[in-house]
Amino acid sequence: MLISKDVGCAGGSRNASIIGDFNESENLETATMADSIPAHPLGVKPLGNQYFASGSTAREFLGPMARLPDEMVLHLLEYLDTDSLRDLGFTCRFLYALSQLDDLWKTLFLESQNPSTNMPAWKGSWRSTHLKIPSSKQARIDCSNVYSDVVHRPFVCAHIALGKYITSIPKSNEISRLDSLTYDEFARDWSNTPFILTQCIKSWPVCHDWSIEELGRKYPDVRFRAEAVDWPFSTYQDYMSNSDDESPLYLFDRGFAEKMSIEVGRSEGSVYSPPECFGPDLFEILHSERPAHRWLIVGPKRSGSTFHKDPNATSAWNAVIQGSKYWIMFPSTAQVPGVYVSKDSSEVTSPLSIAEWLLEFHAEARSMPGCIEGVCKAGEILHVPSGWWHLVVNLEAGIALTQNFVPKSHLVNVLSFLKDKPDQVTGFKKSIECPYDLFVERLRDRYPELLDEALEEINRKNRTKKRKWEEAVGSKDQAEDGGNGGGFSFGFGFADEDEEIP
Repeated sequence: MLISKDVGCAGGSRNASIIGDFNESENLETATMADSIPAHPLGVKPLGNQYFASGSTAREFLGPMARLPDEMVLHLLEYLDTDSLRDLGFTCRFLYALSQLDDLWKTLFLESQNPSTNMPAWKGSWRSTHLKIPSSKQARIDCSNVYSDVVHRPFVCAHIALGKYITSIPKSNEISRLDSLTYDEFARDWSNTPFILTQCIKSWPVCHDWSIEELGRKYPDVRFRAEAVDWPFSTYQDYMSNSDDESPLYLFDRGFAEKMSIEVGRSEGSVYSPPECFGPDLFEILHSERPAHRWLIVGPKRSGSTFHKDPNATSAWNAVIQGSKYWIMFPSTAQVPGVYVSKDSSEVTSPLSIAEWLLEFHAEARSMPGCIEGVCKAGEILHVPSGWWHLVVNLEAGIALTQNFVPKSHLVNVLSFLKDKPDQVTGFKKSIECPYDLFVERLRDRYPELLDEALEEINRKNRTKKRKWEEAVGSKDQAEDGGNGGGFSFGFGFADEDEEIP
């Protein structure tokens, strides 16, 4: 339950938010977080404040709809068109507050957009932009008698204080920071571990030449993909500096090099090149047939990516050009709180925004075995090993470059993924019917010995899985048949056995 209380002070009043029950030792930390959250612009308060209120509440004027929980009322509003949503919002204060939620208007805006038409100017919110009304011209109705977590919580999440999540990282959780690394060191000791290189990319031209302002000056009319929209960079720049989205749009464009007419690689004139410490990228042998693998990332503070694993069992590096990013990561076998994975791992559901996850699950996740976290600053690059879960959030507006790659040490992972999970393979052109066969064919031509070693390792693992399964089923059958399986036994197995158990 969220409680917000106006507390008198010398300068007037402030909005102090209290989340859940807490004891005296937690007062200071909670108050620090609370002080960063301003009063809701419409005066809406959390549901918990209703128990301290006197007089009528706005919800009493909902009529028959008052029988429905707030979540259900919001769900009904999601079915309305532009005119209906706008008109319904003026029937009572409660519906007015609910109809102001920008996620409703974001959906209507995206549904109304035609890629061939010019993008309207950003006017500070999705509602203002969709209705083409400047925020300053919109009505502002006092909703101080509206008590609703559904309305108030997105506002809290849009003003979450990120500092508390990066100032108290346990020593055991810290991502390793290294000045530099050779390929031999990477292959021997680091290919399965997240780490940050602090000096590796400082010589890249982009580290000196790029900033959000400079990109806006040089590429104002170039359209980049920001999640569900393709916007000119000038529009996205306006959005970044004038938006209170709970989950800000994240510019994540894979065709940036072509759009910006820049060279990438080790040729003369390239603006950056993949670090040599990661060694050969085996997907390079696919040339133009390789899946999407590199992206330009730009985003405002609080933008980022919810928990996911990188596609096709690839590894990745993420280089921060401007700003800083907080990362929290877990090994592939971890059960990340708040993240739900289907039985075949084909679907990953994280129903919470980044801010909600931080509020609800961060403390629990931080105490889990295997949790790794840290901040990657401008001029630094972070390594994401194959299969690792990771969430990343911008601590300030910034630019990053990222690339997925296949190191020799993870060839087995990628081949197994392409062969065993073809329905989950992404990024390849539709004309490529079997990415696994294509990759094996190219490896056979270029790295035949490496391919043979990888295939033998895959076969060995499959034989081990089959043996363990047969032993388990055999033991069960013997017990049911009254065989001489003996009594109850308990063992840990051998130390050198594989961990995969069907």
